[in-house]
Formats: sequence, C-alpha cells, structure tokens
Amino acid sequence: MTAATDLPVLPDEAPRPAARRPPLPDIDPEPRGAAARVLIAVFTGVPMLALLAAVPVAWAWGLLDWQAIVIGIAFYLVSGLGIAMGFHRYFTHSSFKATRALKIILGVAGSLAVEGPVLEWVADHRRHHKYSDREGDPHSPWRFGDDWKALTKGMIWAHMGWLFDRDVTSQQKFAPDWLADRDIRAVSRLFPALVAATLLLPAVIGGVWTMSWQGALIAFFWASLVRVSFLHHVTWSINSICHTFGRLEFEARDKSRNVAWLAVLSFGESWHNLHHADPTCARHGVFKGQIDIAARAIWLAEKLGWARDVRWPDPARLSAKKLGEQRPLGSMARPRPAVAPPSGR
Repeated sequence: MTAATDLPVLPDEAPRPAARRPPLPDIDPEPRGAAARVLIAVFTGVPMLALLAAVPVAWAWGLLDWQAIVIGIAFYLVSGLGIAMGFHRYFTHSSFKATRALKIILGVAGSLAVEGPVLEWVADHRRHHKYSDREGDPHSPWRFGDDWKALTKGMIWAHMGWLFDRDVTSQQKFAPDWLADRDIRAVSRLFPALVAATLLLPAVIGGVWTMSWQGALIAFFWASLVRVSFLHHVTWSINSICHTFGRLEFEARDKSRNVAWLAVLSFGESWHNLHHADPTCARHGVFKGQIDIAARAIWLAEKLGWARDVRWPDPARLSAKKLGEQRPLGSMARPRPAVAPPSGR
C-alpha cells in the first residue's frame, strides 16, 4: 500500500503563491459630497469677502484698533508657522523629527489656518509632489495647457478651484504613517472644534482686552476673518504663482519657481524651486539673504531640544542641482566634512 506521503500532488492541490495586494488607488472611491463642498465654500468664501471689505470698511467707519492688529499678527504667526513648519515640512516631508509635544502643537497650530484636517492636507500635498505639474497633480496651474487662456484657467484652478474637486486623495495611500499615529488622528478629528477656536478666540481676547463688544467684533473681523483669508491666499499663491512665475535656480522635474516677494508672508515657502529640487530639506531659502522664517523656527526648536535629525541644506547635494552661477549658502547649512591634511613622510 502506498504511503500517503507518496501520493502525487494534483494540480488544484498544488501550493499557491501568496496573493499580492493590488496597489492602493490615489483617489478614494467615495467622492467629496455636496455638503462638504458647501462647507469649503463657506470657510473660504466668507473670510475672502471680509478681506475684500476690510479696506473700505476700515476707511469709512474706522473699525480698526491696535489690539485687533496685535491679535491678528499673533494668530497669523501661529497658524502660518503651523502650516509651513508643521503641515508642510514636518508632517508631509519629514524634514525633522519632533518630540510628542511639538508634534501635537504643530498639528493644532496648522489646523488653526482652516486649510483642512492635517491628514487631508498631507495626503493632498504628497500627491502633488508625486505628480507635480503632470496628470494626477491636484492643483497644477498647467492642468489645461500652456497658452494664455488655458494658463489663466489653470491659475484659477491651482489657486482655489481645486478645493471644490470631487476627487478625494486617499489618505491610506499617501499618509499611512500619520493614520497610524493616534495623536494625529485625534488632531485631525478635532478639526471642526479647532476651526471654531481659531474664529472665536480672537473675538474673546479682543472683547476682554478692550472690555467692549465693539472690541470683540473688530477683533473677529480682522484677526479671524481677514487673517484666515489672507493666509489662505498666501498659501494658495504657492500653488499658483510659484508654479508659473519667478526665478529658476535649481533643477527640478516641474515648473516650480522661487518668488522672493512672497517669502516673508509665506514664512519661506515661496522659495519653491529649491523645495521641489530637494523636498525634504528643512530650509527652502538656502542662499544668503533668502529669508526663511519657518527654517529659523525649526533651528530654534532644535536648539531647545524639541526637534532633532534636522535635514539642513547639503552643499554638495545642492551644488549638483544649481543652475547658473554658484552662490554661498546661508546659515543652517550642513557643514562640509573636514578634509584631513596629507600625512607627512
């Protein structure tokens, strides 16, 4: 009698290789609904209308006080650095490692800019880098072509039209690292509450500071609505202006450009050509004289022990990508390795 171990293996009993998981799609199968797009319209449109009304209202009624200016600048710094240093350089590109406290602070601060939950922001921006100025880029100004009509349409799309697109970037594909982080999942879920806080806190502070309802309303108008809309347009200008106009200083596979006049308002984000040439670099304005406030904030966090493993500019790496004349790098560049003198004989 033949032993069981000697029986032949039938074809349909043969061991099968482990099934390979299909790649995750870039876009979630569930499109953005009408209610979500209405909310986007409210949170972008209302502050923008306030921004348009700001100058004539202030001129006609004198509705501006120094307290509202101070509160507005403070919230602009916190929320703007939350986007530039936090959402962009830390969460999206891992330009440095942060302590748990700094990680949470950056997640909250970036949410105060009302540019979407951190997980959604990171996923969209990583998809932008994967397909920059090509098919699949969520907000390229070159989406419709390169003649003036197509580029005009593309600039509008890149600036804010893309926010209303029904396609939703897959967080499972583009942000699995932060989806696995309990703290950041919580910050992302708390986005509606943080939106309420960023809009109401300036009014509360203004009212308490001036001890008046007028002070609260002035602070709400300037430090909430106008501040949020102004920061929105600065951020959106990186998508539109910095992929169309400006100076080309480094080799990149897209149309990113450096735009000097936006540098201070964007905390250094408008040195966009360098960023696309070296996305994980913690400093975007790498040359002397190129102001990069977010990089300086990262430098300070490193000195305080809140950030580590910072990816500062590498002179050798950047030199290989530089176009035209060589220029000296600014501070915070990674020092060149010392060359040992030849040993005498």
